Amino acid sequence: MNRHLNGLKTAALFAAIIGLLLAVGGTIAAATGNSLFIWVFALIGVGTTAYGYWNSDKLAIRAMHAYPVTEAQAPGMYRIVRELSETAGKPMPRLYVSPTAAPNAFATGRNPANAAVCCTEGILRLLDERELRGVLGHELMHVYNRDILTSSVAAAVAGVISSVGQFLAFTSIFGGGSDEDRPNPLAMIAMALLAPFAAMVIQLAISRTREYDADEDGARLTGDPLALASALRKLEVGTQRAPLPPTPQLQNASHLMIANPFRPSDLSRLFATHPPMADRIARLENAARQQLR
Repeated sequence: MNRHLNGLKTAALFAAIIGLLLAVGGTIAAATGNSLFIWVFALIGVGTTAYGYWNSDKLAIRAMHAYPVTEAQAPGMYRIVRELSETAGKPMPRLYVSPTAAPNAFATGRNPANAAVCCTEGILRLLDERELRGVLGHELMHVYNRDILTSSVAAAVAGVISSVGQFLAFTSIFGGGSDEDRPNPLAMIAMALLAPFAAMVIQLAISRTREYDADEDGARLTGDPLALASALRKLEVGTQRAPLPPTPQLQNASHLMIANPFRPSDLSRLFATHPPMADRIARLENAARQQLR
């Protein structure tokens, strides 16, 4: 279903973040004269990735205090997800509802066979069935495109780079050895400060690219780009009226949600995990025009 070039963009962004990790690793190896620390940080990153990926559904659902629902409790949600899953030829995910007025939705799980889709009570009240179908198509495509693995790896590598950056800062200040043996401390401090920032920017770019992918693929799955565009308009207003509190647990899960759940600010827009709603809506409207040609 993925007929666009965003997959290549994601691959390029991954290459950039891995290249940044190698550059930082080379710096720390030069600073300590020992490459052992690189392997230690790499193993920590692999372990963090594996844990987050394997337990992604539990972590996100727990953060939103969501509860499982039966078909009798949420017949419309079941009907839509069953239809879209059958259209995609994939197993039907588990369905959850979060008891919050903030309108949002997310999908998580390590693969289509172990996926979960969650809607908040707020979004179920806000959207009509056609708009909800557009949102659920978007969320299902996150699972089918394996975006949980993508985001888990990107977050883990960024975390490793941040940890290495902190080690570099400590080494540049308190490291032993003679001045002749040690790299330029100013260069090390600059790397320690800039590398985590660069990793975060690349991670955000990966997240935004995957949102565009899910919009496009979800609209293709439902055959109705304007339904998702209409839903995004309502969600932009709804999330501003009823934002979620920016707790650490919710911040860790916010990138999974279809709309930024927090109150926007000038600074938060620069470091948002979601692309601007206006851009997403414009792309969907253009896709609808393309269907008519």
